[in-house]
Amino acid sequence: MQPRKNGLASGHLHFLLEDEPYRILGGSMHYFRVPVAYWRDRMRKMKACGINTLTTYVPWNLHEPRKGKFDFTKILDISEFLAVASEIGLWVIVRPGPYICSEWDLGGLPSWLLRDKNMKLRTTYKGFAEATEAYFDELIPKLAKYQYTRGGPIIAFQVENEYGSYAKDANYMEFIKNALVSRGIVELLVTSDNKDGLSYGSLEGVLATVNFQKIEPVLFSYLNALQGNKPVMVMEYWTGWFDYWGGDHHVLDADAMMSTISEVLNRGASINLYMFHGGTNFGFMSGALHFHEYQSDVTSYDYDAPLTESGDYTSKYFKIRELFGAYNGNPLPPVPELTLKTSYGTVQLKRCLPLWDVLHLVGQPFKSVEPVNMENLPVNGGNGQSYGYTLYETIIFGGGKFHTKGNVRDRAQVFVSSHPLGTVDYKNEELQIPEVPAYRKLSILVENCGRVNYGPMIDYQRKGIVGEVYLRDAPLRNFKIYSLEMNTTFIHSLNDVHWSELGEWKTGPVFYQGALHAGDSPMDTFIRMKGWKKGVVFINGYNLGRYWDIGPQDTLYLPGPWLWPGVNEITILEEYEAGQTVYTLDTPIFGKTQYVD
Repeated sequence: MQPRKNGLASGHLHFLLEDEPYRILGGSMHYFRVPVAYWRDRMRKMKACGINTLTTYVPWNLHEPRKGKFDFTKILDISEFLAVASEIGLWVIVRPGPYICSEWDLGGLPSWLLRDKNMKLRTTYKGFAEATEAYFDELIPKLAKYQYTRGGPIIAFQVENEYGSYAKDANYMEFIKNALVSRGIVELLVTSDNKDGLSYGSLEGVLATVNFQKIEPVLFSYLNALQGNKPVMVMEYWTGWFDYWGGDHHVLDADAMMSTISEVLNRGASINLYMFHGGTNFGFMSGALHFHEYQSDVTSYDYDAPLTESGDYTSKYFKIRELFGAYNGNPLPPVPELTLKTSYGTVQLKRCLPLWDVLHLVGQPFKSVEPVNMENLPVNGGNGQSYGYTLYETIIFGGGKFHTKGNVRDRAQVFVSSHPLGTVDYKNEELQIPEVPAYRKLSILVENCGRVNYGPMIDYQRKGIVGEVYLRDAPLRNFKIYSLEMNTTFIHSLNDVHWSELGEWKTGPVFYQGALHAGDSPMDTFIRMKGWKKGVVFINGYNLGRYWDIGPQDTLYLPGPWLWPGVNEITILEEYEAGQTVYTLDTPIFGKTQYVD
């Protein structure tokens, strides 16, 4: 890469790049939500739409899943992602966090931080600051060499993310800024906040940008008053919205979207479309909101964006292309062909396996007098459990009222002698256990449904059983605790045990397995769990994400590059009651829609 002299500058009413006026026509796409095989395809579609700048977050919890153990391979190879962007001809704005929000578990922060009972996230608290420094020691040098002035595509970096909405520590933003600069970051630095957070989230010497879906008349004048004659940039113009389980699929009217984008550009401002391509919250990585009530996000991050979850064009795409084309000096490249989608018909399931029969695969249970939350379990080399399920077992005598006192996070099935009694969660905190004059095993299977990614409740995101649970108002004691992360290694190990023929087990939690025949040239498809209740789908050991019959999402995206030619193994963990058939479709079903305003 050849070094350059003058990177993106914000000293005037307009951005300058190599001392020439430059308007950012940006779009967000997150490498960790898109299969590696499709990075180039999605970027080519961005370029053909008139996008000149790509923005991406960086998820700390994926890159450092265990303290001091880093991963920048495969879907996490951000160096390769930046190299592809450079090849396609896109400039890049990197938003490295450490907190990213993004409807991502704990806003991208690793759960092992929560092992410290005094942890203060997003502050200069010693434990958080030292962990951030160690992470940036690994991450920032990988990004620094792709800076514009070193010949790379990165023209700007964001300092943290929407801190004005949190603002717990007056020294924190300066700390993050210094953490970037001291590691060789020389490109333009920006902050990003919604209207209410602008005054608290801005920082001396750093350009403030704003996030919104609808322009308020005073918003731009307020931004100008805050920082004088600086370029105005909308870092996040929300092209749609995210979905949560039990709600509707959110959509934003395309004409309303275009009206706002046009107004932003007519005012001379730069803009970044969040999202341009949303992708997927594969695995257990979707986050949650908890204001008036806890709401966990769905697996899809389609976001009603201009490019769909699977990379297809929408009417929004072509409307934006027409508008952005007028702002490009040269004709836009032709629109790339779409990747093909197909239906493989139905997947016939062949066998089943109760969860109770595979507990030995996770090793000896941890024994504790009192319940221990997921993050503080002595697993994963002292890093605790991050995702999935945790099973708590104890012996009870008799029956009576079982009560969680709000200490089950986020949702649990309760069993006595493996017989299901019901479910407890934030709204339902008690169950009646039938009276039997005998000792019996009480099992509490707790699911982490997603840690909150935004708002004050982010400070209270330990999962599992986080305090006492009670029977007849007496706290239960003497637990055996199993860590059930449902990782790829565990899913593959299921093939080492004896399965039953389908039909012998009808109620969950039960694993089911079948074969998907993909032919010689696998293509994208969508898994539909019609008739099933709630659980997780794995393809060849890889976690596609959660399904739940309360909707809105009714299909799971299965990328063609993740399929093998010929036979592919589908494994399903159904928590309640299995359906008869698994379907594959060539189009997604996102459920009942609700327009956002």
